[in-house]
Amino acid sequence: DIKNLLRAGADKVCINSAAYEQPDLIRKAAEYFGSQCVVVSIDARRTANGVYMCFSHCGSRPTGREVGAWAQEVSLLGAGEILITSIEKDGTMQGYDLELIKLVADNVNIPVIASGGAGNYEHMFEVIFKANVSAVAAASIYHFTQQTPKEAKQFLAQKGISVRNVNAQAVQHAN
Repeated sequence: DIKNLLRAGADKVCINSAAYEQPDLIRKAAEYFGSQCVVVSIDARRTANGVYMCFSHCGSRPTGREVGAWAQEVSLLGAGEILITSIEKDGTMQGYDLELIKLVADNVNIPVIASGGAGNYEHMFEVIFKANVSAVAAASIYHFTQQTPKEAKQFLAQKGISVRNVNAQAVQHAN
């Protein structure tokens, strides 16, 4: 599946539920395609005892794995990046779960992408600045408001965050 996705033009693949069932899949994918192609996605929520735990199958199944330990494990297995999503914050536009995301970023030496909760550009800056992540993911902010990725990049650049600029010509060709 990974080979087919990469041949179809994907730069990276994201693995979530399958990684819990077959952690060695991460190692094999990293060895065969390179770590830069392997992103492990972690969906997490804080449990009643206050510990952040991982969930699979779109956040519906508890895995019994603690987030920090799992992040370390997937990093050691060869993941090139981690996409961490707060199940509770996802889609709320109330801000990222800074504690969760910082927990992951502090436990690995690979890029971490924050996901779940962006409602404004300040939320993006806050998670980059306070949790020390490499990137942010956002969806609802763009679907349900007038805010745009271009404006988000401009805002972050004005705050001193390095962002990739969109090449207008490349966008035009994509349409």
